[in-house]
Parts: sequence; C-alpha cells; structure tokens
Amino acid sequence: MGPGEQTSGPARLVDVAREAGVSLPSVTRVLHGSAPVSDAMRDRVLAAVATLNYHPNQAARALKIGSSSVISVVLSETTRHGYAATLQGVEEAARTAGYSVLIVIVEDESPGAARRAVDLSVAHSAAGVVVLEFDRAGENVLGLVPRDLATVSVGSADPRPRDAPHAYIDDHLGARDAVHHLLDLGHETVHMVAIPGRGQPSARVAGWAEALAGRGAPRGLLLQAAWGPESGYAAAQRLLDDEATVTAVLCGNDELAFGVIRGLQDAGREVPGQVSVVGFDDIPLARFWAPALTTVRQDFVALGHRSFALLHARLEDRPVASTARAEAPLVVRQSSGPPP
Repeated sequence: MGPGEQTSGPARLVDVAREAGVSLPSVTRVLHGSAPVSDAMRDRVLAAVATLNYHPNQAARALKIGSSSVISVVLSETTRHGYAATLQGVEEAARTAGYSVLIVIVEDESPGAARRAVDLSVAHSAAGVVVLEFDRAGENVLGLVPRDLATVSVGSADPRPRDAPHAYIDDHLGARDAVHHLLDLGHETVHMVAIPGRGQPSARVAGWAEALAGRGAPRGLLLQAAWGPESGYAAAQRLLDDEATVTAVLCGNDELAFGVIRGLQDAGREVPGQVSVVGFDDIPLARFWAPALTTVRQDFVALGHRSFALLHARLEDRPVASTARAEAPLVVRQSSGPPP
C-alpha cells in the first residue's frame, strides 16, 4: 500500500508511518513527545494522522462507546511551581472522574509551536483541553483551539475577554493586599520586582500600582526580572543603585524574593530590620527561609481542581460558569516589619 491509499480497517501506527514516509519510532516520538523531532517531520506525521483519521488505541476504544476518556493539558513547561502544581491538580481531579491526562508541551512562543500543540491534542482525540495561560505561549494556544473542542483556560486575574471558561487566582487583589500591609507598617512606598510579562502590565503589577495610587503613596520603582533567584539577586543590586533609601520590596514570586533577600544581605542590609521583602506564591520553601518569607499564597493545586471541574461540566453538558475565582491571601511571616 502506498501513500494516500486507505486501509480497510481502523488506521494503525504503521499506516501513519507509511503515509508520512517516516519510521515507526519517528511517529511515536511525534505523537508522544518522547524526543525532539524536526518541524518538517512533525508536520508530515500530523498530516498523515489527519488523512487517515488515526486515533491512538486508548482514545479509539473510548470512541467506540461514544466518548473519549482523555483530556489534554497544554502548558509551556512543567518545572516551575505554579505550572507543576496546577498540572497536579488537573490530573488528580481528572483521574478521580475517570479521565486520563495527555500532557502537551508548547516548545516556545512561536505560532508554529502553538499549532503543533493544538494538533497533537486533536490527533489524540482529546475530549477537552485545559490551557495554562500563564505566559504568551499559552495565550497563543488558546487562540487556535477549535471552537467545537471543550476548552478551559487557566491563568491570572487579567480582564481580557475569553471565549472559554477561565479559572484563576486573584493575584491582582493579592498584590494590593501585600502593598497595603507594607504601607500599614509605615513604609513610605513599595518597590516591585516583577516576573516576565506578556506585553502588558500583569495583574500583580496592576494591583501594586493601584494600591500605591489609592493610598496617595509615591510610586516605587518597577524592575522587570526573570523567574529565578539569580534575577532577584541582580534586581536587589539595581534597587540599591537606583534607590538607596529602599525599605520595602514586593516580588512577583517567591524565588525572586529569595534572591532579593540574599542580595540585600550581601550588601549589608538587614531583612526585615532595614528592608522588608514580600513574595508571591507561598512555595513550600517559603516558611523555612531565613527569615521566613511573608508572601501571597496561591493554591495552584486547587486551581487545577477548579479548572477540571469547569471542563467536566462542559463535557457533561451541565451549566458552566464563565469564571472560577479564588482569593490569594497574604501570609505574614518574618521578612516584613516596620521601616528603620
């Protein structure tokens, strides 16, 4: 049988390989993401999947009884706390409901990477998709998911309109509460070290700015940083260079806060005696840091549970809320105190 010829029964992996003109292991690598492949090979395999209407065995068995038992979670990475914990929550809730979870990684922010992620979910006959919209890569995917595929987005409190139900933690309000806490302690203003944005102010940055403006406090410095503690350490040095009288800093995540604290300490500043530092997320290490970190708690596992609940309701044709909001409470520990 040559390319373009149809099999007499359901398509098999070997049929996809023959249609695409590649080896069987190459097909497996494309469909399961087990190893990097070239864009050209991925496109050939996915085109063959579409031509032959191929379904992996697990999904095919589900299709025989009228529905798929697989959902897809699309995200750009699995190592950072928020991504990994949200994924954990989705998987726990899905498993309890009898669904398996396909993890699809978006390799970068390019349109092609977003398209490949969507195609992979469709090729595996996913009943629905949860898109982690924590970054631009996730945003790109959300705009490409077919409208007839049940979809839920998971992200922050930004007000952009979405076609899909949206589960989020109110980090906007969490940032405002953190700023109010520092101002109530007597600090004149609060500087911010922000995590990477998406071309517009994040909900955390907006909450920080609104809280300062609402209290009539001078606007502090806004420093854009990366995700990790190294970037926080560098930001601390920049803060001290630009604003020698800094007494309070809000960080976009806990890892940045760890780096900022170390940078301040290495520069001879005591935390919280001379500078208060507040983080974001409340990762497990936060309460064991020295000093124990004051931070805004985000329960990402519960966020994953809520996102699957929205998707499950859609799959069962039950009424679905347009949003599922959770608060982000401030946890006061030892890294914040009154100014010197």
